[in-house]
Amino acid sequence: MQYLYSFIIGGMLCVIAQILIDKTKLTPARILVTYVCAGVLLTAIGVYGPLVDFAGAGATVPLTGFGYSLATGIEEAVAKDGWLGAFSGGLTACSAGIAAAIFFGLIAALIRKAVSK
Repeated sequence: MQYLYSFIIGGMLCVIAQILIDKTKLTPARILVTYVCAGVLLTAIGVYGPLVDFAGAGATVPLTGFGYSLATGIEEAVAKDGWLGAFSGGLTACSAGIAAAIFFGLIAALIRKAVSK
């Protein structure tokens, strides 16, 4: 059942993003930023943590999950290091994902030739 819950929640997040792309004049970049900010906001008010517990990867893989990771990293760092943790906690929590994105982006750029429009 965990796979089904993950699929449903992750799919719903993607459906919401697709509706925003199709029905609004928002650019994809603004939708991405909105998703990250929504993940942070929902984590701050205590809604996203239970959703992650329920849906697992269906809630942590989309961009709202990146906001969740940032917020939980900051919460943990502030509890450990005080207010200084607010500046380092998010980057510490997400550094592996950011490094992987940069690395695989470099690999893709080396393999595929850029096409200008």
